[in-house]
Amino acid sequence: MDYYQGVVVEYLRADRSLFINTEYCIQLKEGNPDVGGPNSNWYCDAVAIRPGSNSIFLCEISYAKTMYDLRRRLEAWNENWQGVHDALIRDSKLKEEWSVRPWLFVPQDEDGKQCAKKLVNSLKEIQNGIGLKFTPLITTLEMVQPWKYPYDRKGERIELKPDFIPVEWRG
Repeated sequence: MDYYQGVVVEYLRADRSLFINTEYCIQLKEGNPDVGGPNSNWYCDAVAIRPGSNSIFLCEISYAKTMYDLRRRLEAWNENWQGVHDALIRDSKLKEEWSVRPWLFVPQDEDGKQCAKKLVNSLKEIQNGIGLKFTPLITTLEMVQPWKYPYDRKGERIELKPDFIPVEWRG
């Protein structure tokens, strides 16, 4: 786990209605995750479960300037979305009707590289190409700094999210 993953996990834990499992293996088929081949399993930075709203969040944390690796992962998830959903339900012993949503934590702006904007544009390209099978939630890393939220945080301060993030991806 890198440094910023720990910061994001603490941000998630501050909302006591979330239960967190870090380095979660999502494997499309049961069995050994090391023998499935490409796009048969992924290690997700964290999975957050909110029982009160029957929601599962696949939390991915990136501070890469290009967003290339995160885009590739999101494309693979999108192509295998039903399998990702089914694997989470199967392995976490949750009910079929629970919603699954990627929760993406990226820098808003890294040395003028506009990382969050690149991610939004990448998601729009995927959406226009083959359609998104999920609704992402995007939070900037600037929002998860410990001095910017109370310890007993409830939800997110959506008004702090940049305007270029589509409304349906803010909260």
